[in-house]
Amino acid sequence: MVAEDASKTGTQVERASERELILRRNFRARPITVFDAMTKPELLRRWWAPRSLGVVLIDVEADVRVGGHYRYAFGRPGEPPMAFSGIYQEVVRGARLVYTQIFEPMREAGVGLITATFEEHDGGTRLIQRELYPSKEVLDGAIASGMERGMRETLEQLEALLPELEPRA
Repeated sequence: MVAEDASKTGTQVERASERELILRRNFRARPITVFDAMTKPELLRRWWAPRSLGVVLIDVEADVRVGGHYRYAFGRPGEPPMAFSGIYQEVVRGARLVYTQIFEPMREAGVGLITATFEEHDGGTRLIQRELYPSKEVLDGAIASGMERGMRETLEQLEALLPELEPRA
């Protein structure tokens, strides 16, 4: 299902099963820096929503601890916001993050499970994110919505931000 050449974006997206999507991306930053950028609200605001679609992160809450809640509200100015939310199941700062995910406008679709690992690789970080969807139909719908394009773009925006966050040698 890799729709774009990974050499262009650096992001590989693979459908591993009827319900699972695996995303892989290497970043030129330490695992702790990538982890923090993906969990701290003040940093998420700087990269999380795909700018080319006119989408912005309107509000973000993240209580990054086991049992803590997160919520990302996003949308286009003047339109009702949409949100993802869930509960952190496992938190190992700089190494591993496991959390549930609900797309609030479609709560009836069920709860997904995201497992992200941050591994040291070639002086940077290899992010591997496994997304387990509640059903084949929910994953099919997510793919049909264009979410892959948005994920690729937001990870490019994250890559552009990371040099600002790394300590200078």
